[in-house]
Amino acid sequence: MNQLIPTQSNDNGDLLVSGRDLHEFLDIKTNYSTWFDRMAEYGFKENVDYVLLSNFEKQTGSGGHNKIDHHLKIDMAKEISMLQRNEKGKQARQYFLELERRWNSPDAVIKRAHDFLQRRVDNLRTENLLLTQQVHELQPKATYYDMVLQNKSLLSVSKIAKDYGMSAIAFNQKLHELGVQFKQGDIWLLYAKHQDKGYTQTTTHVIDADNSKVSTKWTQKGRLFLYELLKQNGILPMIERTEVAKRGNK
Repeated sequence: MNQLIPTQSNDNGDLLVSGRDLHEFLDIKTNYSTWFDRMAEYGFKENVDYVLLSNFEKQTGSGGHNKIDHHLKIDMAKEISMLQRNEKGKQARQYFLELERRWNSPDAVIKRAHDFLQRRVDNLRTENLLLTQQVHELQPKATYYDMVLQNKSLLSVSKIAKDYGMSAIAFNQKLHELGVQFKQGDIWLLYAKHQDKGYTQTTTHVIDADNSKVSTKWTQKGRLFLYELLKQNGILPMIERTEVAKRGNK
């Protein structure tokens, strides 16, 4: 079936036709606004049988004015066509009747219902993804940095090394390679440039008259210093490596 007059549908499932397209097809000599006002006097109601289009096209020329248009429901378009009492009006009415028949066929109804449900599913999926993002934005994953800020206690090197999936021996060696500490006898000491930063607290535990044990523990400030230093060198704590891996697999 040839499309004599373009049509479209709205969200309510109504077929619509442009008043101007109908006016042109019927070959009406009166200007559109005057003709439409006269047609509306036959009892057609705005926002029921037709709607005034909100996007006006600005005409050019010496007497520029707003070019209005309307969307008419097919029932109104059929009646207007019949009112013309000419061959063009009869042709338009038959055309609209055939459009309605096809529009209301079972296959067309089922297709529209399917398309409507698909749009709903797509909208719900989008809304769900948006809500998921908003939840994640409001409840960000805890980082190693956050965990450190919540902890005020002193930590042994073994505990910090465990955060990185390393042994204390390997961790101490890595800090030595990065210029943080050096080994003196059986103990690790910070290089001078780090000693007055409050990164560690060293105590001596007396065992007996001839023996004592030196214990060095890291403060939370020191722990953050190590975190930033190791991060700059591509070494992340296990908790953050897991998050990076998850993001990489998405």
